[in-house]
Amino acid sequence: MPFGQIHYNAPGDNFEEFVEYVAATGFDCIEVMITDVWPKDAEYNEDLAYEAKAILDAHGIFASALTAANDFVQLDAAAIKQQVERMQQVAQLAQILDTDILRTEGGQPKDEVPEEKWAEAIAGCLQACLPFCQDLGVKMAVDNHGVVSNDPAVLLGALERVSSPYAGSNLDTMNYRWWGNAVADLPRIYKDIAPYVLHTHMKDGTGSRGDYQGMALGQGEIPLPMVIDELVAVNYQGVWCAEWEGKGDKGEGYAACLAWMRANCPG
Repeated sequence: MPFGQIHYNAPGDNFEEFVEYVAATGFDCIEVMITDVWPKDAEYNEDLAYEAKAILDAHGIFASALTAANDFVQLDAAAIKQQVERMQQVAQLAQILDTDILRTEGGQPKDEVPEEKWAEAIAGCLQACLPFCQDLGVKMAVDNHGVVSNDPAVLLGALERVSSPYAGSNLDTMNYRWWGNAVADLPRIYKDIAPYVLHTHMKDGTGSRGDYQGMALGQGEIPLPMVIDELVAVNYQGVWCAEWEGKGDKGEGYAACLAWMRANCPG
């Protein structure tokens, strides 16, 4: 399976420099950030997506996913409608990039959505997106990120409610630990989420919340071999995508992650 990295905390002052680094280092693909093709506060325009695709093609790199930067912690009908309409535009950009994975957020806590409704809210937005996802052939891979979808019960609850091949997980191997889960509990969490995984963020480090320290793969406390075993057991066919949040040289950090993935992940 291919090896990739996310365009985050990465070398390069612009998209093309980043892609040049990725190609020179030996990665196969990247997760494109939405800001690469749709800058914040800009009007929807497909030109940057076509430009990004041309840059990727010129360097022999493909897009493994497009980051959606959505917020599905919504119960208000108007807010849901706004999120769904925006997500459909993001899906159209993904098609230009020739990827069928939208790396989707759960969303942010808000006063108008009580915690016990988080899974219901996320599921409702995912379900509202299914018609265009099916039409366009794109899948939503919900990241375990922040304080909402890093709760395994919330993310699994949402995905079980939706029960669709077009809605799954982007498994961030470190974030469950960052949220506060004990290292000893991670193997069970990985096993539970594995059947839903459509894309990965292979990430390592130690600690949670304020004590978190990012590290290159294989240098932290995350039981990464168990992640790989669980994904192989369910016939995972996606990419191994590195995310590095360590200190020091970014290029060296991501190169170390690639070396670890090549040595440990099925290619």
